[in-house]
Amino acid sequence: MTSVPNPPWRKTRKPVKPPLSQEAIVDVGLRIVDAEGLDGLSMRRVAQELDTGPASLYAHVSNKDELIELIYEKVLGEIVLPEADPANWQEQLRAYARQAHAVIAAHADLSKATLAKIPTGPNALRLGEYMYGLLIEAGLPPLDASLGMDRISLYIASDAFEGSQHYAHMRAAGITSPDDYMKHLLEQIGGYYRSLPPEMFPYMTGNLDALVEPNGEDRFEFGLDLLIAGLEMRLARMRESF
Repeated sequence: MTSVPNPPWRKTRKPVKPPLSQEAIVDVGLRIVDAEGLDGLSMRRVAQELDTGPASLYAHVSNKDELIELIYEKVLGEIVLPEADPANWQEQLRAYARQAHAVIAAHADLSKATLAKIPTGPNALRLGEYMYGLLIEAGLPPLDASLGMDRISLYIASDAFEGSQHYAHMRAAGITSPDDYMKHLLEQIGGYYRSLPPEMFPYMTGNLDALVEPNGEDRFEFGLDLLIAGLEMRLARMRESF
């Protein structure tokens, strides 16, 4: 149906904007982080995207640091936890770590926001309670369970952050495919190692494929296995002492 234009003496009204909310601010902030990383996020930029002034945001979010915490908390909500099964704690811990790593790594360099901070939002506490309870019910003393949870959480976040730095370099190099970028990077590294004098670096030049062949997923799995094997060893030693 053809619309009828307004007469010239009637003022055109702007569409009514939806009311500002913390949820809307967080959603826009996450979109900015996903597209540009944490360095692209600012209260002013979020306000521009919402067609408002920065001052209006502070009624819902106190500052950028709180906004980042809220964004991270929203992302953690994507992680789905199965019912804990302490008898199968190793595989459940692996499954949790893989899922958490995939979720965090999917959001640019948001993982940087977790380093040197203790998340305290409902979703962060939900995940911490799951991991801590799983390790305690498996038989680890509370201190060992606490340290194990801490080290695995740090491993997940730091590995995801390192991966995000590769994506930043990829964008800077004008390469759009992660696979193409990693191939390009490994070719560069391999070429450099091949140029090293074998008499000075016999192990590195003599085992080049082992140095550069494993992909990021394989490396993450290897590190995760080491951490879980260490917890298994501590648990076994504790049981032997009784």
